Amino acid sequence: MFPDASLPVSLMSVLLPLAPCFTAPTFRTFCGLVAGLTGQVRRRTVVGMLLGACLAWPHDRAHYFFSRARWEIDELGVAVAFVVVTLFLDPGADITVAVDDSVSVRCGKHVHGAGWQHDGSAKNKQKLSFGNCFVTAGIVVVLPFCSRTWCLPVLARLHLPGKNAGPSKTTVARDLVKILAGAFPGRVVHVVADAAYHGPALRDLPASVTWTCRLPKTAVLYALAPPRTGKRGRPRTKGGRLGTPADLARTAQWTTCQVPSYHGRTDIKHTAAIRCLWYGSFRTREVTVVLSRDEHTTSGYSLALVTTDLATAQDPAAIVARYVMRWSIEVSYNDSRNVLGAGEARNRSRKAVERTVPFALLVHTLIVCWYARHGYDPADIDARRAEQPWYTEKTEPAFEDMTVKLRRTLIAARFSAPNPAQATDAEIRAVLGAWAAAAA
Repeated sequence: MFPDASLPVSLMSVLLPLAPCFTAPTFRTFCGLVAGLTGQVRRRTVVGMLLGACLAWPHDRAHYFFSRARWEIDELGVAVAFVVVTLFLDPGADITVAVDDSVSVRCGKHVHGAGWQHDGSAKNKQKLSFGNCFVTAGIVVVLPFCSRTWCLPVLARLHLPGKNAGPSKTTVARDLVKILAGAFPGRVVHVVADAAYHGPALRDLPASVTWTCRLPKTAVLYALAPPRTGKRGRPRTKGGRLGTPADLARTAQWTTCQVPSYHGRTDIKHTAAIRCLWYGSFRTREVTVVLSRDEHTTSGYSLALVTTDLATAQDPAAIVARYVMRWSIEVSYNDSRNVLGAGEARNRSRKAVERTVPFALLVHTLIVCWYARHGYDPADIDARRAEQPWYTEKTEPAFEDMTVKLRRTLIAARFSAPNPAQATDAEIRAVLGAWAAAAA
């Protein structure tokens, strides 16, 4: 069932697979709000979404969608994940998932889940912001017309800080990854995260999930457990102490390899791989520590990674290249905030807070899917460079280009939609034929 707004058929082809997540009236509201958030260029609040779609609905209809309507954000995220995997990945291919968190700045003591917490994008020296923190999992894909990788957010969940703190960020991220692994049971899920995402919560990962994250410089590593001696007593669960990553770098055997960078370049790095135990986080699960440093560096290390993917770790450059993909989720956060206005909605109730920012992140993903399927045209880049000649090196579309293209498509559909009372071409020809017959 189509919404009250006149949406283009190309956008509806992307949204219709998500209809089973809603009731019929709620799906009409969902389609209208997707169009409204895409079309609005300022004040991307809940009511602003109605204005962006030029909908004459009561404002309570939009607020009801986020605060009380019957739909689940995780179920919708899984449905969007199926759209992404079907569109961009080969059948049975591995799925790379980037995990990170971001703070949406808020104010007011009655906002659910808001509090003072670390915000890497904050402008103050303390890197603290008061707001809502969302842990996000996005699928990393390669668009056929872009050289860099893109992270498309599919699942996001509110993290509660302070006195009412719920599960840790690592636990929330693990739960989101478990949902994705359960939705795609025949695929291997490779997770990449920064140094904040480690700890005991990762000890019960599904067998189809590998975890790669940055290794803290204070982490203590141990050799593999020695073989059992047959003597009485509990066997040893870990070997001798290897030390911190700096200790490993002193005795590591370095090899030179080429590692692709985020923007498509290739850098020459020295890498080393050490198979060991990180007893503090993974207990007795065997891991591989991958150390990396620049071509002209002869001591120490610049990057230390730990991964549970033992097969791929035989090629350290592949692990470093996988970790480089993690930066794409930072770009997705930036695009969602600055282009779509994620976090600008001002709501306070629990369900509304838990749904609004993840909704904006999902709209970001749907816009990229729409553009890849229906909107891409190489002539758009030539037209952009002709209109704005200072973009001398622009050869690929940015997320803002995709959003602008969809906005123009929405405007065209709004003004060129047929009037139900207007006669069709067949009816006009029939009347003209009847007049011609009567005149003869």
